[in-house]
Amino acid sequence: MNIFLSISAIILYIAAAISRIAVSSKHILLLLGGLAVCLHALLLYQNIVTSSGLNLGFFNAISLMTWMIGVLLLLSRQPVENLAVVLFPIAALAIGLDGYFDTERILSPDQNFGVTLHILFSIVAYSLLSISALQAVFLAFQDYQLHHKRPGWVMQKLPPLQVMETLLFQMIALGFLLLSLSLISGFIFLEDIFGQHLVHKTVLSSVAWSVFAILLWGHWRYGWRGKTAIRWSISGFFVLMLAYFGSKLVLELILQR
Repeated sequence: MNIFLSISAIILYIAAAISRIAVSSKHILLLLGGLAVCLHALLLYQNIVTSSGLNLGFFNAISLMTWMIGVLLLLSRQPVENLAVVLFPIAALAIGLDGYFDTERILSPDQNFGVTLHILFSIVAYSLLSISALQAVFLAFQDYQLHHKRPGWVMQKLPPLQVMETLLFQMIALGFLLLSLSLISGFIFLEDIFGQHLVHKTVLSSVAWSVFAILLWGHWRYGWRGKTAIRWSISGFFVLMLAYFGSKLVLELILQR
C-alpha cells in the first residue's frame, strides 16, 4: 500500500510541475497538485502515526514539511503557483527518500500538548519560510533578467517585480510570527531546551529569528528591498534549515540517538 501511494504521489507531483510549464493552467495544477497532496497525506499518516507514538524521524520530517509546503502553496490566494515547478519535484524527492531510508524518532503519546503545539508552530513556520526563500531566489533571477534586459520564461510567468517583493515580505512576516510562537512555546514547554541535544537547534533558531527580525525592521525603517532583502531572507532560511535538519541529521543519522 505504501509503495502504491508513494509512486502515485510522486507521479502526480511531477505531472503537476510539468503541467505548469507546458500548459500553464492553474486549474490543472490545482487538480494534480491536490491529488498529490491528498495521497501524500495518507502516506504520511501511515509512516508517522504508530502504536508507540508519532515517528518524526529525519526523512519523515522532511516529507512532512514538503507536504505542508505543498498545502500552503495550493491554498495561497497569492500568485505563487509557479513556485510549484520547483517545490513539487522536491516533495516527490522527499517521498522517495522517505520510502528508501528508514529513520525513527518516536514522540511519546504522553507528550504534553505544549510540546505538540511547539512542533506544529515549527513545521508551519519552516514551511512558510522555505516558500519565502524560494520566492527570494525567483526574485533574484527576475531582477537579474530585468537589469540585463533578457526577458525569459521567468519574466513572462511571474508577477511584476514589485508584486513579487510584496509577496516575499508578506510570507516572511507571517513565517516570522509563527517562528516567534515556536520559540516562545519551546522556552515554555521544553524543559531541556538548552540541553546538549537541543542547544544547537535553539541557538541557530534564535539566530535565524534575529536575521528575519532585522530584515523586517530594515524593510519597515529603511525600505530595504531588492538584493538586500534577497540576501537576508536566504541567509535566514539557511540558518533555520541548519538549525532543524542539521541537528536532526547529526543526532539521528550520524550519532543515531
